[in-house]
Amino acid sequence: MTISFYGAAQTVTGSKHLVTLENGKRILLDCGMTQGMGDKTEERNRSFDFEPENLTCVILSHAHIDHSGLLPLLVREGYTGPIYCTPPTLELSKLLLMDSARIQNSNGNGNSSPLYTEEDAEQALQQFVTVPYDEPFQIDEDIELLFTDTGHVLGSAAINLKLQDDGKERTLCFSGDIGRFSNRILNPPQAFPQAEIIICESTYGNRVHDSLENTEERLQKIVNEVCVERQGKLLIPAFSIGRTQELIYSLNYLAEEGRLPDVKVFVDSPLSVYATDIMRDNPQYFRDSMQEYIKDDPDPFGFPQLTYITEVDDSKELNKIDEPCVIISSSGMMEAGRIQHHLKTNLPDPNSAVLITGYCEPSTLGGKLMNGAEKVYIMGDEVDVKAEMMIMKEYSAHADYGDIAKFLHCQDKEKIQKIFLVHGEKSTMSQLKEDLTELGYQNIEIPEFRLSYVV
Repeated sequence: MTISFYGAAQTVTGSKHLVTLENGKRILLDCGMTQGMGDKTEERNRSFDFEPENLTCVILSHAHIDHSGLLPLLVREGYTGPIYCTPPTLELSKLLLMDSARIQNSNGNGNSSPLYTEEDAEQALQQFVTVPYDEPFQIDEDIELLFTDTGHVLGSAAINLKLQDDGKERTLCFSGDIGRFSNRILNPPQAFPQAEIIICESTYGNRVHDSLENTEERLQKIVNEVCVERQGKLLIPAFSIGRTQELIYSLNYLAEEGRLPDVKVFVDSPLSVYATDIMRDNPQYFRDSMQEYIKDDPDPFGFPQLTYITEVDDSKELNKIDEPCVIISSSGMMEAGRIQHHLKTNLPDPNSAVLITGYCEPSTLGGKLMNGAEKVYIMGDEVDVKAEMMIMKEYSAHADYGDIAKFLHCQDKEKIQKIFLVHGEKSTMSQLKEDLTELGYQNIEIPEFRLSYVV
């Protein structure tokens, strides 16, 4: 058996891992779009390094574009087989893949043609096959699949495979993206079956997140400082799925407690609005404490000061508002979406602020702002940066070192033959490898892009 790493190898985006059995069967784990890698982005998104028509099956860990975004291109290039995922991942993928196709066709891809069309996305979605959590599913005589919840976003799963390979039974787990055990909305990452081979994400594997205990208090202070004391606007770039709902939940909690300053809050992103509706419709995936919370507050994603915006004209009107307000808008790394219009309008205002709540690739607009850029280019125009950059790390949906160690704790170390670290910067992986080695894990590999490893 070999594993080839065609994305998220010593970087965070573009998750694609190809498992090839001795009999030639090929299992693709995720098919994500590369984002924020400058000149490398286009090249990596247009070439697969393998023949799509030769794949046996595709298994998707969750709906985020850096894990799912090239599925329409895969289908366009000749893949006709099943794409396995959890039921919520299908619902969210309908939003994200169609939105991605629209972006491709409205903006193009620089000077190049779109990667794929809405028709390609629709065809890919026709090939999705849903498998519930915790129910073993026999793909064929050599491949058994089991999804276990990782608590990263709604529907996110670790992919657990039981494989018949050259007369032997082999076990493999691909973690997908691991959530946090302290997540307030979703179930925490669950234990997964013993695996010989583990492909494990490492995004924040070299750090420990700030405690969630005082999250709402910190958020309340930031809203008060920017919107009340300075009379400015607070822009919060956020991923449409997961991060936006966490932020709304926190603001809803403050409103319920009577602690939210008297300012308007806008969620300006059609995708975020629809994703929030899907969250509302799937409370069975909420953790126990959230189940109790919604008994008293049936809608944790709505409060009087909050307005959801889908129409373009309403979005444009936000930039004409003189009064202080909070605007939550996508995309999280600020590379696209309506957040760019709000940034272009408000970055020159020293009374306003941008609250960054998640990871930004260094070469993205968000990464440049985080690193102190005094001028940036937005939609072709140079924009002075006078607004303050604020950072809250509490909202990260990715596991930190403690979460990763806890996630792996269910495994018998002696039975693990190899751990591959993916989905992280090289320096982060090196630190995580060192720390996991100290915990007694052995044979930890940091795979290189486009290399194959015999296991």
